[in-house]
Amino acid sequence: MNAPEHLASRGSIGDILVARGLLRAEHIERVIERQRSHDEPFGEAAIALKLLARNDLDAALSTQFNYGYLQEGDTHLSRELVTAFKPFSRAAEEMRALRGQIMLRWLNDDRRRRLLSVVSPRSGDGRSFIAANLAVVFSQQGQRTLLIDANLRQPRQAQLFHTPHSAGLAGILSGRAGTEVIESVPGLPDLHVLPAGAPPPNPQELVGMPAFGALLHQVSQSHDVVLIDTPACERFADAEIIAARAGAALLVARKNRSPLRAVGEITRRLQDTGVALVGSVLNHY
Repeated sequence: MNAPEHLASRGSIGDILVARGLLRAEHIERVIERQRSHDEPFGEAAIALKLLARNDLDAALSTQFNYGYLQEGDTHLSRELVTAFKPFSRAAEEMRALRGQIMLRWLNDDRRRRLLSVVSPRSGDGRSFIAANLAVVFSQQGQRTLLIDANLRQPRQAQLFHTPHSAGLAGILSGRAGTEVIESVPGLPDLHVLPAGAPPPNPQELVGMPAFGALLHQVSQSHDVVLIDTPACERFADAEIIAARAGAALLVARKNRSPLRAVGEITRRLQDTGVALVGSVLNHY
């Protein structure tokens, strides 16, 4: 009799594969024999015997190690979340390297250093893409991660995470909602998203209110990492206000598109307001 999925997830990789119907129980001995004779992992032996596909093994390993990973047919989230759908790809590896640098340079046990805004000169630089995928890799590490869409002008995160219509950040800051509008993300148990909500008529005033600072303080108490997506710096002052509230910023520029002069100007303005520039990313996706 096959083990139930919730029990198999705590057992061997073979248990998980059998419970999911990806490997038949009568094949286990063949795989073990191959594993022993070739001195290779169980999953690799099953693939060599053509009993298992690589994608199925990756998904089973993610379950075994409690690693957030979405299978190809999952429609809950946008395919732009490459770190969730293809966690073993080059793009995902680059995001993990970025995560490591951020942890070394900024994030630590100090609650005041768990907030990081993600800024860029122009729309289309890939700022929201970087923020979303970075949030995924932090959650995959077991960090309680919150992604806030503070771009109240042209929000993107609701499209990427397919969150239902919600009062979102705008609703919280205008006093119409509380933190119950923060959404959990299916398949990524350590990740939560606070969408922007309906675009308000006064976005700059809302992010400049003391309520926004109070919200950031509150969520930093319940999360290990809080990433904040922002509007384009070149057009609006919102991003500078948000970065000042967070205390730190990650600067994103797009290869062969973002003007060097604009990047330098944003860097100077952030540093003049006391924002710690944790690093910069040259987005080539």
